[in-house]
Amino acid sequence: MRAQGSVAVPAPQEVRMARLLSVNVGMPKDVPWQGRTVRTGAWKSPVDGSRMVRRLNVEGDGQGDLAGHGGEIRAVLVYQLESYRYWRKQLGRDDLAFGMFGENFTVDGLPDEEVCIGDRYRVGEAEFEVTQPRVTCYRVGMRLGEPAMASLLVAHHRPGFYLRVITEGRVRAGDETTRTRRGPEELSVADTDALLYLPGRDPAKLRAALRIPALSPGWQQSFRELAAGQSGPPAAPEPGPPGFRPMRVARTAPETPDVSSVHLATTDGTPPPAARPGQYLSLRLAVDADAYLCGPTAFMDDLSGHLRELGLRPERIRTERFGALGAVNPGVTPTAPVRPHQPPGPPGPGPLVTFTRSGITTPWSPAHASLLELAEACSVPTRWSCRTGVCHTCVTPVLTGDTSYTTPPLGLPEPGTVLICCGTPATEVVLDL
Repeated sequence: MRAQGSVAVPAPQEVRMARLLSVNVGMPKDVPWQGRTVRTGAWKSPVDGSRMVRRLNVEGDGQGDLAGHGGEIRAVLVYQLESYRYWRKQLGRDDLAFGMFGENFTVDGLPDEEVCIGDRYRVGEAEFEVTQPRVTCYRVGMRLGEPAMASLLVAHHRPGFYLRVITEGRVRAGDETTRTRRGPEELSVADTDALLYLPGRDPAKLRAALRIPALSPGWQQSFRELAAGQSGPPAAPEPGPPGFRPMRVARTAPETPDVSSVHLATTDGTPPPAARPGQYLSLRLAVDADAYLCGPTAFMDDLSGHLRELGLRPERIRTERFGALGAVNPGVTPTAPVRPHQPPGPPGPGPLVTFTRSGITTPWSPAHASLLELAEACSVPTRWSCRTGVCHTCVTPVLTGDTSYTTPPLGLPEPGTVLICCGTPATEVVLDL
């Protein structure tokens, strides 16, 4: 019997969806990779018996890079038996054992095209909520010996997904997996992954993704930025052609007894673009002048030395240094910083590549698979994550020249930029790196 005016609310329908085939764990360890050391928890193996799942991870499991993996929102990674079967055939591999894709739960069922962000599942004693697809990370390629794996997972719509722990409890292989609640927008893991990484985004799905409270904060921020880019008109192109232009001195105007303004004009008579911070004019200095220098470290060291050789006293040389952006090399064990330098070995036969922030110009060599590898050989600070043209972490402005791709990325970056992880120079090129 219920009180007058009340409404009966049915219990949420529970749907038996899958079975847990394997619980896989592994603690972070140092793995040698391309002459460096990577701290990673990607090496996971099946365990017998039950394991306690707590808010941050499965008992006995850990992550090497907590900036991109683990934490409350990404406590458990799930991958499917059907995807193992798919990759065994696709890659021609018969050695893919459970845990090799870095997952904690290997399941029979729960395909990425059916599981939705915000779905909740009960496994054993624990309950979980789907928060996001797997992040594109080069370490799954390390684990499998397939460098392009991060890109393949996205291109083939088989990323797997992360879970947040709603109720802690014990789980074991053989447990049934029951869906206890459907996500509010019914946006699948596969569609969510494509929405971030692939071209041709559906604005309606972007808006739907932003209405899902369970979606991880990082993905919400990415979708907000994408939605903002779609909502307004495209930015007007900057005046004038990109890159460097020949200029001439049109006139000079004394401002004070010690300072003059120099007015430049283009040699072809077209209006020049507006001046930008960081542009400078080279002048012949008297030995009693004051020199104000601004630029990357290598440039500053060399030019300061030349000025001293010309007779300028050190106390009259004032400097402001800038350089490359801070490196983003997830999982790589930090080492002592090294000043950018020419790559080891004989010079390559290809076009010149300039890393302008780092003050390095060097001929391209096909010994390097990408501009990223050349930059790393020169100890130029780099920013990357997937290394396969998916995540766009490595996108870099091209100041002059043309580039091409050894393997076309899943989505091209903005005009005037290049994904250095899979890009190569087609002509002499100057990069803002």
